[in-house]
Amino acid sequence: MTFFTYLSLPAVQHALIAATLVAIACGTIGPFVIMRGMSFAVHGTSELAFTGAAAGLLIANDAVSGALTGALVVALLIGLLGNTERERDSSIGVILAAGLGLGVLLLSFYQGFASAATNILFGDIFGVSVGQIALLVSIAAASLLVMSWIYRPLLFASVDHVVAQAMGVPLRIVGLIFLFLLALTVTEAAQIVGTLLVLSLAISPSAAAVRWTARPRTLIIISVILALIAADGGLLLSLIAPVLKPSVCITGISFCIYIIARYITPHHARKLSAPQEERA
Repeated sequence: MTFFTYLSLPAVQHALIAATLVAIACGTIGPFVIMRGMSFAVHGTSELAFTGAAAGLLIANDAVSGALTGALVVALLIGLLGNTERERDSSIGVILAAGLGLGVLLLSFYQGFASAATNILFGDIFGVSVGQIALLVSIAAASLLVMSWIYRPLLFASVDHVVAQAMGVPLRIVGLIFLFLLALTVTEAAQIVGTLLVLSLAISPSAAAVRWTARPRTLIIISVILALIAADGGLLLSLIAPVLKPSVCITGISFCIYIIARYITPHHARKLSAPQEERA
């Protein structure tokens, strides 16, 4: 099969649509993950989506809905148990250990094929159905709408929580809403690259973007562009070189983008601060 023949296949077209949706969502939320120091929260939430997937298979034979429910439950637990960054990291460690053990236990009771659950771990981009695309569209749209609603308070809370608290920003509520958005985005991305590799889209493009700018809005735009390059570029590369899996190509491109941003560009990451136009 030629490259253009692959592009004419519905499965490939669905995969490109899904990759684009995930890249936009991850690129939008990723800068705030970096600003708030929540990379470990992404890791914990993504891996515990596997536990939800196992429960979903066992209860309703629906791994995706189970993964989404599991990620939301984990986000709630992190929000309730982690009042400070130190408490949050230790809470995630405790929840992660218990959750993964529970996931393995639940999967041992499942009598059907476990590929649906393992796909949550490693991704299955060419297996995305029309129904899953509709779900991805809904999740991406909801995430963008909520992000636009809480953008200003979330920005101030991320840049300087002391000032934000003095200005009356409800830090706990904003933080919990952000955790729910993070759970939605992570579950969405897990269908593409898998929970074990979700950091490649949720973290790497944003970590590279902060090397080039400290302006929040510009940072989000660059982060989305880099995520699109990694997601769609990785998928197209896997079509050119079928021996490589899409998740490998996506994570490889994400890593290369970060290395280029870190060691080749002269700009070094600075502490993000809301520009004057953001404060007005």
